[in-house]
Parts: sequence; C-alpha cells; structure tokens
Amino acid sequence: MSTSFLKALGASAMLSLAATGAFAFECIAPADPGGGWDFTCRQIAAIMYDIKAVDTPVQVTNMAGAGGGVAYTHVVSERGSDADLIVAASSATTTRLAQNAYAGMTADQVRFVGAIGADPGVIVVAKDSPFQSLSDMVEAIKADPGSVAFAGGSAVGGFDHLKPLQVMKAAGFTDIAKIKYIGADGGADAITQTVGGFTQAMVGDLSEIVGFIRSGDVRPLAVLTEERVPGFEDIPTAKEQGFDVVAVNWRGLYVPKDISDEEFQVWADRLQQVADSEQWKR
Repeated sequence: MSTSFLKALGASAMLSLAATGAFAFECIAPADPGGGWDFTCRQIAAIMYDIKAVDTPVQVTNMAGAGGGVAYTHVVSERGSDADLIVAASSATTTRLAQNAYAGMTADQVRFVGAIGADPGVIVVAKDSPFQSLSDMVEAIKADPGSVAFAGGSAVGGFDHLKPLQVMKAAGFTDIAKIKYIGADGGADAITQTVGGFTQAMVGDLSEIVGFIRSGDVRPLAVLTEERVPGFEDIPTAKEQGFDVVAVNWRGLYVPKDISDEEFQVWADRLQQVADSEQWKR
C-alpha cells in the first residue's frame, strides 16, 4: 500500500494558498472544508504551485452535497470543456457512480486523470467512549443495533457507509439495515458529530482525522488495511482483531470530458510531477 498520501499529512493538511494574483486554475473539492476531498485539492494545488507545475496559484472551491453529486453535476452540465478545472476524486466517487446515485450520470461523462495516493479507512470513537476495541463495538451492535450510530463523510450508500457494514458482515451480523449511519458533507462534519457526542463512532479515512487522533479528541479502534500503517503503528487493523475487512480509499483527480487530449495530458503530467516531487514523498 502506498503511504505517500499520509506522509503529506500534518500542519500542511489545511494549507491555504495566498491570493497573490488572479487564479488561472481551479480545483473543486466536492465537500465542506476539512475532509479528504478538501485535503486532496489543497495539497495537490499547493505542491503544483510550489514545484512550478502551474505558474499561478490554484483556487480551491468547496462544493458540498449529494456525496459529490453536486460537484459532478456542475462539471458535467456547466463546465464540460473547462481545461483549467480539476476535481478531487476518490473511491467514494466511483462507488456512487456505480450505484447510479448521481441522478443517472455515468463515469464516462468526465475523464479520470489518475490516483495519487492511498488513504486507509479507519473507525474512531470519542476519547471518553466506553468502547476500547472494535470487538466491544461489534458486540454492542449485535446486542442492540440501534445503540451505535456511525457518522461518515459520504452519503448513505457511499464508501464510508459501506465500511461498518463490511465489518458487521465479517462479524456474522446479517441484519445490516438496522445499522445506523449519518452521512455528512465531508469528514470534518462527520468527526464533529462524534466528538460532540451526537454519534457513537466516526468512519472515514485517516487523512481526515489525523489531527483529532494526535490531539486526543478521538481514539481509533481500527484501521482497515492489510497491515498497520507506518507512522500509526499503535492503531490495530480490523483483520488482526478478527474482522477480515480492508477498505483503502484511492485519491486523485478528474477533469471535464470535453477538453482536448493535449489539455488532458497537461494535467496528467502535472499530477505526475506532484507524485514525483520531494514535497509529496516526504
């Protein structure tokens, strides 16, 4: 599993670009500030400008709603030939498209530039939660499915929602319709639900909640990877706790469908420059 995405985390995760001049380029994050899509846009945009892959700063626009559907519809319907636009994408994007959740829109209505990193799934609870392990939570849900509500940054049926369903399926629980899930407009909103005590757990990706883990506001119960994540070795995997679930979220970009092949290749080259940069690797 690639860990380069996680190596970019830290104080720079909420990096904002100074408006030193007119923005020639734009990156749409299909969620509110603070989540994984927002981080993807801001980190890639900052590095592109830093390594001079672009000659002006990239404006980041947050466009929340419908699990990414509002942004997708905007790009397809209104900006199908805008060669200066990139959009943050992930497994959540393709999951919702496969479910026909974007009002009948399909994956071939945009062009996917590529993935640049792997973002491990994670399940966390508030610091004062009675759950000390993933098994504790699973047993509580089996005893009373309504006693545990999950918050996530994807819509109902999206990638975050699927993660606790996978865990419970691996635990032999079949009545998954009883599992409570609240979809928020991004990981930041979802983690607020759990820290504030409105839900018993948050399910998302490590990039979204690293600051909350380090501050002690939440405790991770499990990371959904094959092996423990470098730099976060104290977080056990679900697999080692007896639940055979792996959920790693790729993160990358898509662009409007009707740009030229030459314009598409320019963005592909820029994304490759970011992936090859020391700023991304460290």
